[in-house]
Amino acid sequence: MDATQLLAQASDVVAAADPAGLMPARQQMALSLGWHIILACFGVAFPAIIFVMHLRGIRKNDPVALDLAKRWGKASAVLFAIGAVSGTVLSFEMGLLWPGLMGTFGDVLGLPFAFEGLAFFLEAIFLGIYLYGWGKMPPKLHLLMVLPMAITGVIGTYCVLAVNAWMNAPTGFDIVNGEVVNIEPWAVLFNQHAFLAFAHMWLAAYMVAGFSIAAVYAVGMLKGRRDRYHRLGFMVPFAFATIAALAQPFAGHFLGHDLAERQPAKLAAFEFADETADGATPLTIGGIYIDGEVRWAIEIPYLSSVAALNSFTEPVPGLDQFPEEDEPPVNFAHYSFQAMVGIGLLLLATVALYWFLRWRKVDLLKNRWFLRFMAVSGLLAVTAMEAGWIATEVGRQPWIVYGVMRTPEAAADHAGGLWLVYGGSVLLYGGMTIAAIAILRSMARRWREGAADLPSPYGPKLLAADGPAEIRDCADVKDRSAEKDNAEQEAAK
Repeated sequence: MDATQLLAQASDVVAAADPAGLMPARQQMALSLGWHIILACFGVAFPAIIFVMHLRGIRKNDPVALDLAKRWGKASAVLFAIGAVSGTVLSFEMGLLWPGLMGTFGDVLGLPFAFEGLAFFLEAIFLGIYLYGWGKMPPKLHLLMVLPMAITGVIGTYCVLAVNAWMNAPTGFDIVNGEVVNIEPWAVLFNQHAFLAFAHMWLAAYMVAGFSIAAVYAVGMLKGRRDRYHRLGFMVPFAFATIAALAQPFAGHFLGHDLAERQPAKLAAFEFADETADGATPLTIGGIYIDGEVRWAIEIPYLSSVAALNSFTEPVPGLDQFPEEDEPPVNFAHYSFQAMVGIGLLLLATVALYWFLRWRKVDLLKNRWFLRFMAVSGLLAVTAMEAGWIATEVGRQPWIVYGVMRTPEAAADHAGGLWLVYGGSVLLYGGMTIAAIAILRSMARRWREGAADLPSPYGPKLLAADGPAEIRDCADVKDRSAEKDNAEQEAAK
């Protein structure tokens, strides 16, 4: 048998094992979710940060705080608009990429997705009211418009997290003769695992938004802009990020405390437990899993059992207890999990050091090394959040609905069109990323130059010198009208 025949047989085996649409579906979802989740963090956390800054401005009659709140509202609108595009793409992708999942469990998942859509539209309404309410509404009433933005952002995120929690711990239905029956949508929406998963993600959102916003003002201070505007712009989001970073380890611990019962293979992959130990399982740092064995790793006795099981004697279930076809991609899950934990602990140590030294009357905002670290802290928080999502999604494999439906069963049988969709999505998300950066940098530049209302950078007056005759005439009329008004006012005086 020649090499061509061997390759043909290998291709037939792969085709028989996985549907053609599986690989493009995975690539598309990784791109879409990985990109959109960053914007979702700002949708959850940014309104609360704006509320606190706006409240400070009203209570203390602080024009700097009010200016920051107004500018943050406009930046939030840019992020919201771009997130609306990526969120719309995701709503179509679920049925397009995973017809087996939505065709089978669409009735089970419909309620959370419906509530998420309603929350999105309500958030958009109140964001618009807040943006256009400056100077047109009583100050306290205008401030209250931020609260529905924060609440609806939380509700929408919870609904999405409820669906993901259901995929990891399915409930609210029965399967009889291959049919999904006895559907309880409210059981999906309020399953116990959803609350813990949401708490973990909610805190992650405040870490991403808080550190990212603080990073902007850290960069400004590194460039010599050490005025009150930059210090206040740094401190408020940094305070939110501090609380989230300190609380996150507890939320993560409670979320994973029953992982040995719910998804023992995922826990074994996280902890690199290649076999069930006789006693407590050591914490494994680094290493690589090859041929059923962990090699070249650093082990710290007891810590894995203590962290995962709250025990000094009970072992973490090893990968040797599971069939090979039920194991997740072990190395990928392990390193994603350790990246999340490692970066999270680094950020926690940083905020703890800052507040300790501040208590000791040491101002780290005068230290350029601290500012340099804070300038990248937003990227670190995003990396930790993305790594956490990779860990939980890759660790659930080979299941899309744990213990009920395998991922290949949910994918489509066709691939050609899906690869085109993936290519278009790469261009779309790349273009939106460039546009977002360009718009936000343009806004920041014009604010530094003293612009207040940020008029459009184009328009009749700017184009009057070399534009069409209609525009020049319009500009001339406006100029003559303004001169006439000024003359009349002078005469009246």
